[in-house]
Amino acid sequence: MSKRRRKNKQSTSIWLVLVIAILGTFFKGNDIHQFVSNLTSQGIPQTTKSVKSVEDTQLSQQTFKSGGTAYIYVNNNKSTLNPADWKKNQIIYGNLDRLNRTTQATGYLSRVNLVKSNTRTSQTWNPTGWHQKRLTINGKTTEIQNRGHLLAYSITGKFDQNGNFNAHELGSLDNPKNLATQTAYSNQQTMQIFEERVRDALAKNKKVIYRVSTVFKGNGLMPTGYHAEAIATDGSLNFNVFVWNVQPGVQFDYATGRSRVDRSMTVRAN
Repeated sequence: MSKRRRKNKQSTSIWLVLVIAILGTFFKGNDIHQFVSNLTSQGIPQTTKSVKSVEDTQLSQQTFKSGGTAYIYVNNNKSTLNPADWKKNQIIYGNLDRLNRTTQATGYLSRVNLVKSNTRTSQTWNPTGWHQKRLTINGKTTEIQNRGHLLAYSITGKFDQNGNFNAHELGSLDNPKNLATQTAYSNQQTMQIFEERVRDALAKNKKVIYRVSTVFKGNGLMPTGYHAEAIATDGSLNFNVFVWNVQPGVQFDYATGRSRVDRSMTVRAN
């Protein structure tokens, strides 16, 4: 590198330090972070790390840390499902394990399986780790646990409780093999992202294989997260993620499903 280039590089570094110091005199706390965020969104390279990716065999060893992202990638966000496995319109529900916990559900889905959510009825099945309670956090009262479907009701139309095609069925509701104890945030915020991608693909008349597995630590009764992956037979949809079963402002004991308020607990949207 020439002396001129080294000098220019050093000058640029000094200039950046001066700019940051000057900005610090005008901004306080989060204001400076917001200002920097606005700059990066306008084309200045960001220095934050990309979403973490892990191997699926390591999911049960993962532990969420406050301030972490709501989901992480698995296998670099590439599904391991094989489009050629799409044989017929059905759902394969994994059996409950020895602790009565859900295991896995795989849907071979098409447009005909879309159903409107307003046709749902109430559910009574209590999955393992179910200890529902209402908490008020930051002035908002929330039922922190949901009976979360592995495969969302809205994409399971025309299937009976055993996963066989039946034109008279509305969708999967109170099926023990398709319900787990899920936090309100995980169910209504994070999982919605990926369920919507599946719904969008089906609405475009794509054929999709979608698999969701519950992940537990040891003999824990409440899942630490949900491993969700999907692929369209034409390759237009392809994702592979691990959705943390967490709730801002709450800490869970995943061995039992019991919880306590922890206002320092935060979850960062991806």
